[in-house]
Formats: sequence, structure tokens, C-alpha cells
Amino acid sequence: MFKKFYSFIRVYWLNILGVLFLIATVIASIFFVKYCFQQFFASEPFSQRMIAAQMSLLLPMFVIVHLVSVPIMLWMQYYFLLGGGFGKGKHERAKVHVKWDEVIGMEDAKKEAWEMVKLLKDRHLVKAIGGKIIKGVLMMGPPGCGKTYLAKAIATECGLPLLAMSGSEFKSSIVGHGISKVKGLFKQARALAEVEGGCLIFIDEIDSFASPRQWGGINAAVLQDSNATINQFLTEMDGLRKTENNIVIFAATNVTESNLDSALLRAGRFDRKIHVNRPNLKERELIFKFYLKKIKHASDVNASILARKTLSFSPSEIESMTREAGLIAARDSRDTLNMKDLSAAYDRVVFGMKSNITMTEKEKRWTAYHEAGHAIIGYLLHPTDDVIKATIIPRKGSLGMVARRPIEELYCPTKEELMADIKVMVAAYAAEKVKFGTTSQGVGGGPGSDFFNAIHVASRMVQSYGMGHSGLVGDFTYGNIHQNSFNPSEKTKEVIDHDIQKILKDCIDEVTQILSQKRDLLDYFAEELLKKEELEYDEIVAIFDKFNLKPVTRPPLEI
Repeated sequence: MFKKFYSFIRVYWLNILGVLFLIATVIASIFFVKYCFQQFFASEPFSQRMIAAQMSLLLPMFVIVHLVSVPIMLWMQYYFLLGGGFGKGKHERAKVHVKWDEVIGMEDAKKEAWEMVKLLKDRHLVKAIGGKIIKGVLMMGPPGCGKTYLAKAIATECGLPLLAMSGSEFKSSIVGHGISKVKGLFKQARALAEVEGGCLIFIDEIDSFASPRQWGGINAAVLQDSNATINQFLTEMDGLRKTENNIVIFAATNVTESNLDSALLRAGRFDRKIHVNRPNLKERELIFKFYLKKIKHASDVNASILARKTLSFSPSEIESMTREAGLIAARDSRDTLNMKDLSAAYDRVVFGMKSNITMTEKEKRWTAYHEAGHAIIGYLLHPTDDVIKATIIPRKGSLGMVARRPIEELYCPTKEELMADIKVMVAAYAAEKVKFGTTSQGVGGGPGSDFFNAIHVASRMVQSYGMGHSGLVGDFTYGNIHQNSFNPSEKTKEVIDHDIQKILKDCIDEVTQILSQKRDLLDYFAEELLKKEELEYDEIVAIFDKFNLKPVTRPPLEI
């Protein structure tokens, strides 16, 4: 009992001190006022005037001292003695009120996390069967997928206090700052665990300070301090010279395990790894429904259609899209969201803002044929992707673009699908040749350009996947990536170059033949782009319906 009381005092002593100081101030004020009035009424009239004059001077000073100086003194005490300025002592206790049912879009991660919740709730049962509580949980995945949100839900469900920090807070130019931060964090966590039966620590972006340890070099002193911070963290995590207090550490990172110090990942430290990935189709639909509940929207808003359109969106991107749609509606002085607003918000999130680039009529026509080539080949030949938008409005530095969207997530594309990707990429080159007899700079120009992407895919097909015409087998990129002794012969390099060029030329020849045969479609599509500047999915389908053309390997999807 005394131990718990002592721990309570250690954790909340600043709050207790503040309350006691306030009570003492109030009592002192009462006695001061009482004394002044007693002196006033017990004195002669002349003396009363003197006392009244003194009180008129002392009372404002009294108010200033108690109402201004006391808070400043308490703040200075917190800042300097408790580590606000020097990295020691008290850390912010996060206020969490995230219900378990509010965590959506990460069902697999929730299942794994629920096991942790049960272990934390049934700690006595775990001890009874001879087990030990898990020390650390590492949550990995792309940014914006809900790792922090999940940690808050775990803390809420368990009813335990949560100390939250960012990995960058352990880094500083002051030597010893990181070690002090680590010591202070775990000291408070242990005290809280003694008082409240357990404590959770959440460290966001743990890779900021927990990258693999290094030695020597020009920055030896900096590396030594960084290594010392990691060593202290590992020591505190092991609980050396400390009692077991039901402390579990949750850490989040966007990088792979290879970017973290291997000592963190061994058994007994971060025993459990939870992968928080981007939501699938069903999960995206649930997320849209969750956010749309908070917004007044029209009856034409369909969460299922939005989920199919936002392939590979993270929960934070979906939230951003709905928030942006709300702003678009507000600009039009409407309090109800409609599907058009969400479509405009999708364009803003995916394609960026419209650029202020002014194109000449010649550039517009050239761009229209360029994008028409991409759209026609993508619609007719690609086995998995839908063409959902075509535009000649400049965005993100490009004069136009065609947006494709796979039917659903694909993790292992086939040779047919990769060849279709290349055909769509080189279609703009072929369209320009068919219409103008020559090509523009728009097909090349570095990373992100049509030719750059096409040769990258063709190179991977030949060098890594064994899909070249010569039958060359093996992963010939391994030596370059890992800088080992493996190096292909000159003859092998010639075969690789020949296979890459053959794939590209075969694709260009096939695409050129199709566009030449369907010249009327190419001209009509380009003219529609020039007239409207943007074509949505329904308008694109209508153009192909006009020419009685359908995708041969997939049914058109409703957007």
C-alpha cells in the first residue's frame, strides 16, 4: 500500500503541489483580508484613513503576486526541474478516447492487436499459466494507414495510460539528451504502471533514432551518442535492475525491418509485428461510410463506387478526399455534398491542382492526340485496367494525362499484363506518328515519361522475370543492386539489350497498326478532348460505344 502511495506521489507530485499551493494561497488571502479588516475597524478614524491608503497600494500588489507570479513560478519549475528544457522527467500522457468499433479499414491488424488487448486485460491469467506479457509490438506499414489510431484504440480498450512520443524527440545536438529522454520516459511509465496496473508507451517513427548502430568515421562523436541512446533504450526495455510492471511498448514505422537495429527485433523485445497495410475494396467502402456519416450528403453519393475508384488509397487519403469535397461544396455555398464534389476532390488528391500553364492551339492539338493514343489502347487492350479519365488540362507539370485504374489490387502481374502496360505507354508515341508523321518531346524526358516507364518495365521483364524472346533466364539485376562480385558477360548484356528493344518495337508496331486501322476513332477522341478538355469514365465509354467497340477481356465497370 505504501509503495503504491509512493508511486502515486512520484507521478502526480506536480499536480498535488499545485493544488496545495492554490489552497495555501486562498487561505493566506483570507487571513490577510481578515487581518486588514480587523485592524481597520479597531483603529481610530485617522488611522483608518492611513490603513485604507496602505490597503489601496498593497491589494494590487497582492493580486499581481498571487495571480501572475505563482503560475509563472510553477511553469518555470516544470520547465527546468522536470525536463521541459533539458529532456528529463515528465512526458505527456496522451488523452485517448478511440473506441474499438471506430477502428475500421484494417481488419487483419485488428485481429492481431486484439490478442494484445486480451493479454493486457488478462495479465494474471497469463502469469498463472507461466507465460509472460509481450514487451513490444512493432507496427509497420505505409503512412496514413492508422498505426497511431490503432495504438490509441488499444490503450482505450485496455483502460491503461498511454505515454506517446516521436522518435525524433530522442535526437538532439546536446550530448546525452537521448539517454535522458529514454530514462525519463521509462521512469514515468514504471511509476504509472505501479499506480494504474499497467502502462503503454507509443513511439511514432521509431526509425528516427533506432536505425542500425554504426561506429567510427567523421561523425564518430555523433554516432557514439546515437548508439548510446539505442543501448539505453534496449536496457530499459529489458527491465534490468527493475521490477516487472506490465509495461508494453508500441512502435510505429514506415520503413522495413532492415532499416532498424537488429537488437530491437530479437525475441524478448519487439516480440510481435503487426503489418498495417492499405485497405482493400471492402474496407475502403466501410471507411467511406464512416466519414460520410459525419457529413450531410446527397442521395447520389455511393460509397461502393467511391471505394472502387480509390484503389490503393490509405484511410488518411480517403479522409482528405471527403474533407476536400466538403470544402468544394462550401465554396459553392452548399451544405450538402454530392458525387460531383467527391469526383472533383478525387482529381485534386490524385492529379493535383490545375496548373496556370497556357498552351498554344498547336500544343493543345498535339497533347489531345498524345492522350487519345494512351486512352484508346488502354481501353481496348489492357486486361485489368479501366480508363477512368482523360484530360488535356495541365496538372503537376504535365500538359495532360490519362488515368487508369486496375479493377482491384494486383500483386503478381503476368507477362500479358506487363506487355499491355508497355503498349499503353508507347501508344502516345504511335498516335503522334500516325497523325503528324513525327513525335514530340512529350514521349521522353526522364523519370515518369512514357519511354522511361516503358523501358523500365521491359528491362525488368528481361533481366529479372525471364520474359525475353531469347529465353535468357535469371535475375541479372542482383549484382548491380547488392554490389557483389556477380557481373554478366558482354554477350549476355547484348542479349538483354536486344530483348528489351524487341519488346518495345513489337509493342510499337502492334499499337501503330491498331491506331492506323481506327484512325476515325483517334480523330474523334482527340476532337472531343479539344472540345471538352476533360473526359470522365462515362463519356469515354460513350465514345467507344459510338464506334461499337468493347474491351475484349473484361467487362466495363461502373464508376
